[in-house]
Amino acid sequence: MATKRPKDECSSTDKKKKKKSDKESREEPVELCAAVENDQVKRAVAEAWSRRTTYSHGDLELDCHPFPHCIFTNFISSQAFAENLQKELLELNFHEKSNDLYKFKQCARFCITVCRAALFGRFRSWLGEVLGVELEPTVDISCAKYEYTDVLLCHDDELEGRRVAFILYLVPPWQSSDGGTLDLYTTDSYLQPQSIVKSLVPSWNTLVLFEVSPVSFHQVSEVLSQDKCRLSLSGWFHGPSLERPPRHAVAPIQRNPHLPRDETVLLEWINPIYLDISYQEQIQEEFEDSSEIQLKGFLKEEKFKEVSEALRLSQIEWKKRGPPNKRCYEAAALDSLPQCVSACWELLHSEAFFLLLSNFTGLRLHYLCPADDEEDDDEEKVKKQQDDGEATGSSNEPAFIQPQPLPLPLLFVCFDLCVFSEPSTPLCCGEVRRWSRGGYTLLHDGEAARAEYALDLVLPFGCTGWQSEFGGFTCYVANEEDEELLTVYPEDNSLALVYRDKETLKFVKHVNHKSTSEPDGSSTCREFYDFSFVYYE
Repeated sequence: MATKRPKDECSSTDKKKKKKSDKESREEPVELCAAVENDQVKRAVAEAWSRRTTYSHGDLELDCHPFPHCIFTNFISSQAFAENLQKELLELNFHEKSNDLYKFKQCARFCITVCRAALFGRFRSWLGEVLGVELEPTVDISCAKYEYTDVLLCHDDELEGRRVAFILYLVPPWQSSDGGTLDLYTTDSYLQPQSIVKSLVPSWNTLVLFEVSPVSFHQVSEVLSQDKCRLSLSGWFHGPSLERPPRHAVAPIQRNPHLPRDETVLLEWINPIYLDISYQEQIQEEFEDSSEIQLKGFLKEEKFKEVSEALRLSQIEWKKRGPPNKRCYEAAALDSLPQCVSACWELLHSEAFFLLLSNFTGLRLHYLCPADDEEDDDEEKVKKQQDDGEATGSSNEPAFIQPQPLPLPLLFVCFDLCVFSEPSTPLCCGEVRRWSRGGYTLLHDGEAARAEYALDLVLPFGCTGWQSEFGGFTCYVANEEDEELLTVYPEDNSLALVYRDKETLKFVKHVNHKSTSEPDGSSTCREFYDFSFVYYE
């Protein structure tokens, strides 16, 4: 269908010429800081970079500790251009991005042609000569906004083809107390990140770049300002990757068989409703439908209160668990646990509890539980009995018998048979953890490679007043996917059970600054604890 174009939409030659003129003016080269234009400075930077020494000249500073990085202040010579760039970027449509590693807002579409040409044209050539490598013309770039509680946790940026990372800050006046610093980590002899040794505070019109390597571990610390926006352009120049040695594998938590404890430990600790056979049947049915369940009020109230209070005692030795590119939280030294906390640990490690979990889930976590082939044999026996009954007209058996939870008295049989039977193959591992601001766990390649079928158990303590916006919740995701399959929030005395397969991974979301803030603006030390166990059939 033919339509008429309105007269006011580019109808005149003058307007066309004006638009063309505007475009041409926008694509004029951008002047960068004088250090980039100075050949003598370029040669000096190249030499210092290769020798891993420091160098500074005017607006340029090179430091090679803990890994080579270069800082350009007043990177864009024209203050007006930098201000217009900031304005245009803030008008873009940003989308919130959140996973195990980060939380911020991003716009991947970058339409400032003139700035792209400046960065990827003359500056790319300058950088390639400094490094002595051929950098590709195709470069990744995006715009990011970090606001209150946004963060990018410890990582090394390594991905095939990434050679140099850069960040151009377009921020208001910024202080270290505002957070959002670029933190650089040292590494140990295994090339694992250790501790932060340098923090770069964002600064207006400042560009920071560093070589992507096996030791380039860094993070963007949590933004603490509630009224400032940490706006930046960031990305990577591509080229031949540096050679990487094999990654160091951190030993997993040791797995152990159950402890020999009979059903009296269950009667002492667990809410009687969960020891009722008919209720266990309901739990198993619900668990088999969804592969997860939360059992509220799981421990007897007096036991839960006793453990909650004991977890705050100063006698417990808390050790930080790392490295920071994989996890950051505190785990209790088992030999420092108060008696009641140690007893709760033994409960979750006990043979009686393994059998109870089998009743809850239908998983074979004890040798008394029927294997799948045994269940099939039982069904055939039932069918045969039915057939016989039909022949005689005397059977009242149901058409199908659902595998039933094992009654607790069978535990006595279990201990009588231990002398004659093979040791139970199911295993478990676990920790007592303390979560406070800055705690998290991350997904990583090693974890994905070792993924297997397992039953996760989490029993939290001290969660009163804890809110989902604080973080500290456990997320389950499909391998290589960001979409969450399940989120488990910490809740006092609520036992969470989740069965995961080889394609399902989990992480604990970063505990942010909101966890320390009160509605009146004051701060407090808020934390919670949990028993975290994993059981394997």
